[in-house]
Amino acid sequence: MVNNNYDSSSLTVIEGLDAVRATPGMYIGSTGPRGLHHILWEIVDNAVDEAANGYASEVGITFNTDGSVTVSDNGRGIPVDLHPKLKKPGVEVVFTYLHAGGKFDKAAYSYSGGLHGVGASVTNALSEWLKAEITKDGKLYTISFKSYYDKKKKKQMCGVLDQPLESKPLRTKKTGSVITFLPDKDVFSDISFSYEIVENRVRELAFLNKNVKFILSDLRSEKSDVFLYSGGIADYATYLCDGKIPMLRQPIYLEASSDDMLFEAAIQYKNNDSESMYSFVNNIPTTDGGTHETGFKSGLTKVLNDFAKTNNLVKDKEMTLTGEDYREGICVVLSVKMKSVQFEGQTKTKLGSVEAKTAVEALTIQSLSAYLDAKKSVGTQIIKKAMVAGQARLDAQHAKMISKSKNSIDSISTLVGKLSSCTGRNAKINELFIVEGDSAGGSAKQARDRKFQAILPLKGKPVNIEKKGLKAILDNDEIRSIISALGTGIGDDYKADDLNYDKVIILSDADQDGAHIRALLMTFFFRYMKQLVLDGHVYIGLAPLYRVYKKGITEYCYDDEELAVAMDRVGKGAELQRYKGLGEMNPSQLWETTLNPVTRSLIRVTIEDIAIADVMTYAWMGGLPEKRKEYINKYCNFNKNNDAAVDKYLK
Repeated sequence: MVNNNYDSSSLTVIEGLDAVRATPGMYIGSTGPRGLHHILWEIVDNAVDEAANGYASEVGITFNTDGSVTVSDNGRGIPVDLHPKLKKPGVEVVFTYLHAGGKFDKAAYSYSGGLHGVGASVTNALSEWLKAEITKDGKLYTISFKSYYDKKKKKQMCGVLDQPLESKPLRTKKTGSVITFLPDKDVFSDISFSYEIVENRVRELAFLNKNVKFILSDLRSEKSDVFLYSGGIADYATYLCDGKIPMLRQPIYLEASSDDMLFEAAIQYKNNDSESMYSFVNNIPTTDGGTHETGFKSGLTKVLNDFAKTNNLVKDKEMTLTGEDYREGICVVLSVKMKSVQFEGQTKTKLGSVEAKTAVEALTIQSLSAYLDAKKSVGTQIIKKAMVAGQARLDAQHAKMISKSKNSIDSISTLVGKLSSCTGRNAKINELFIVEGDSAGGSAKQARDRKFQAILPLKGKPVNIEKKGLKAILDNDEIRSIISALGTGIGDDYKADDLNYDKVIILSDADQDGAHIRALLMTFFFRYMKQLVLDGHVYIGLAPLYRVYKKGITEYCYDDEELAVAMDRVGKGAELQRYKGLGEMNPSQLWETTLNPVTRSLIRVTIEDIAIADVMTYAWMGGLPEKRKEYINKYCNFNKNNDAAVDKYLK
């Protein structure tokens, strides 16, 4: 039973804070933008936990002009009384002890996203300073911490107490917590928070916590947004299908519970054949899926199989519908809240709790069966759509055999024809360059290191898979070549262990056609090989736009700003070569700038938010010109003088 008296006795302490500063990657994944935002999410998750457990109705996030960020909630307020064992105020314990919090024995929280209890302390340890203000019991409590280098001890002090807990009386019955912190620039490569990234996550949290108001403010740019949804994840499913013609008049909303789990799901079908599932555990997005997704899929398949059989909807004996058929075009938002959660890894992207599969499957069967009993016409629509999908699957079966090939790399080379494979057989170090055009492909084949680099030239643009069915996609020579070369299969058949290359590098010209090819390839990977991207195997190769040189000096430039600097550095008499495409570079130049692992630059393709990636992929590559225009107007900053530097030197 949950203890409404949230005080220091609710806090369990497991160990100290010493190792965080030395190995931040262990706790937040990286010290780049993702890690920076992770320390914010840890504080936000604590505020959301108050709302998820019914103690708060409002959460605020404010970016301050000094680079700090403030997170507030109107919950119960962090405990301020003395911890019974440590004899320190609860709030001090929360911010200075690793694995200290009220989320281990479920006395203070039934459902928690900040399960590991390291969030507040890790954020403090990786901040230049942190200040907490707690309102409760008619008083305002303040405490602060800081990080600094102690010259006497010759030691970095992180997250240590700066101002002890103080209090002053207030004439209010309000309660809540306000946390403000400044990320440490000595830890992170950049301490500037992205409004867009935080906006997307806050919108998501508002969908997941219906009737909780989220207020986002940016004092740096005077931007602000308020998110409040009364329909919860049903509204989320509608939002995700914006611009796509929905099959159902309104999403199917399912809700059920057991002793240890609250289950919610919203289901809509859209006018394309891609499957979209967005899952959450205790408000944490599980981008790598897990046992709850497995349980939902098996429950959905069982219910729809039973519905089709009971209502005699599938009469063709040769047609056996599969889970893949039922999920073609589906958009699912799955949210579960569990008392005992086991994530795989500190960054919590995959649920590993074994019992979740059985529980979610049972709750899916229970709630969806009841829904379809009441609304048989909806079930009939789904079965009819699945039958069309099943027929398309059978039609494409022969083509999909190509994607399942288990042949060696040499056999794949024969199959593909134009693939120049590498001689090495270690997939963990091998690289595949997908190159635009035969001319660039020829140069790349001469420039590469044959031991570990393979080259696959594309003769034309791949098909835009966002506008085509699976059969048309697999009929496309370029897509089929890529599938065969990688060896993993696609969709439900994707097998990460069969990947022939550790790095899949898209190498196209730095012009509009090259950008379009990159977009087409990334759309394909996102829709049919999403795990390839999530596992960090997809990269964009960066080829230079310019070569600045004179006797004995050569510099390559990747944009106009670098060009201006290089021209000044090389000095009088410098000559300029502008590359219109990869094919204009000779093999030695291509190796030096683009292929050599020591000197090249690569951009790893990542997915910060799968739901937003889905919406934007359809907006850009599907049929949403209005969304494209809206995004361009909001985020793109076109520089009309972009070519000024180039023109100066080319005249």
